[in-house]
Amino acid sequence: MPALASADYLVLAAYAAFLLVVCVRVYQRAPRDDELFLAGRSLGAGVVGLSLFASNISSTTLIGLPGAAWQSGIAVANYEWMAALVLLASAYLVVPRLLAARVTTVPEFLEQRFGAGARRYLSGTSLFLSIVVDTAGSLYAGALVIMLFVPGLSLAWTCAGLALVAGLYTAAGGLRAVVYTDVLQTVVLLIGSLTLAVIVFAEFDFEWRRFAAAVPPDHLSLLRPLDDPALPWLGTLLGLPIMGFYYWTMNQYVAQRLLGARDVAAAGRGAVLAALLKLAPLFVMVLPGAMAIVLLPDLARGDEVFPRLIATYAPAGLAGLMIAGLIAAIMSSVDSALNSASTLVIVDFVKPRRPQLDARASARLGRATTIAMMLLAVAWAPAIASFEGLFAYLQQAFAYVTAPLVALFVLALRRRRPGPRAALAGTLSGHALSAACFAAAQAGWLGVHFTLIAVVLFVATLWACAVWQRVLDEAVQVDDRDAEPPASWRALPRSAHVGTALTLTLCALLVWQFR
Repeated sequence: MPALASADYLVLAAYAAFLLVVCVRVYQRAPRDDELFLAGRSLGAGVVGLSLFASNISSTTLIGLPGAAWQSGIAVANYEWMAALVLLASAYLVVPRLLAARVTTVPEFLEQRFGAGARRYLSGTSLFLSIVVDTAGSLYAGALVIMLFVPGLSLAWTCAGLALVAGLYTAAGGLRAVVYTDVLQTVVLLIGSLTLAVIVFAEFDFEWRRFAAAVPPDHLSLLRPLDDPALPWLGTLLGLPIMGFYYWTMNQYVAQRLLGARDVAAAGRGAVLAALLKLAPLFVMVLPGAMAIVLLPDLARGDEVFPRLIATYAPAGLAGLMIAGLIAAIMSSVDSALNSASTLVIVDFVKPRRPQLDARASARLGRATTIAMMLLAVAWAPAIASFEGLFAYLQQAFAYVTAPLVALFVLALRRRRPGPRAALAGTLSGHALSAACFAAAQAGWLGVHFTLIAVVLFVATLWACAVWQRVLDEAVQVDDRDAEPPASWRALPRSAHVGTALTLTLCALLVWQFR
């Protein structure tokens, strides 16, 4: 087993000390519920953008992306550049509406469109994904790395230790503690990942042709054939935008940063910054994973790639920085998911039934909910080891569960939309079909890629809502206020438009280069 040098332990100790200081200082402010959940709606563009990026860069990237690239090639990077496009669309078309509505949670927005039933349904489903997918997946990823460098630890107890640290400072400081630590974690994360990428590329003498000749040709292609088992091109173009729309727009875990922005300009610029940063994982995480096909051909699972690269190639003194970067990413994802889950429980379930609850009581209950959600995630995290791979586990869960919810949200953005009962019945019908498709796929009866299934579920839910509208004979809702997005989207500063143009250009160049 690899051993850490003294310098590595110093880096890890410095990172732990920083977290402790942030936790204590923010806790001393005794945050109210608006501070706990939305940081007082005061976040600037830089904090929003870096926090959006850091919260996503966790198990789905540092562990999942290199592992998937090792297994099937760089097509997994499609999730990253497509996320950039979704973030740009959200900045201009969706975020202005959410901020204009002055909501604390995304389900609140659906209540304004379809009533309390839609709000509770989206909130409950989001809670399930937040615990079972986001938090549990991140704990599992962090445990894999720590167990590699500290032999003898069990998976369950390692997950519990990570959750304890993240849960305590999230419960203490709320969203402000989360986003401020995210800023530092993003810096540590990028430095560590970039360092590892350079070290691994040095094994090929920094010669791209030598690396390209050593791996199968299709492993360096982003757009794969329609029958490709990893990620077909049609799934990339149609399925990934649906999955990405939920993650970057509807998912409270991510949207909370946008809702906590001081204004539309800060939220929009933050989203554009995060979109630009989402192009980096191809180079610092995915390509090193593809290089590991040659360097580490005998691994048992793709999830082992990133920690093994650290253990094998990181010189003394740098391993600690890389491990700190990984733990930073894990913590960022866990604290984000826990805080968003707490927000959903308090704002969408508790407050509607107990409107007299004061701000301090809400904050105390929010902390208790954070701890409870942490315990549920710890209980589930070890079970992920029984799935084929971490990245496949995360993306398949999102594909089957989120497509009907995205259809409901798209209808909510329309000026003419179905009635509340028809909308909820259509979404339930979409999830019934989703459950049937999932069961058929697990039984081997359905050989369609999950990104294409997401497209089918999205279209089927829209159709089901229209059918239920006719069956229930509800009046179509018409809202002239939604004829156009709020004019405030035009107030995005010039820097946001420049960043958008730059991001679109880079996306096009990436796809062309690795087509």
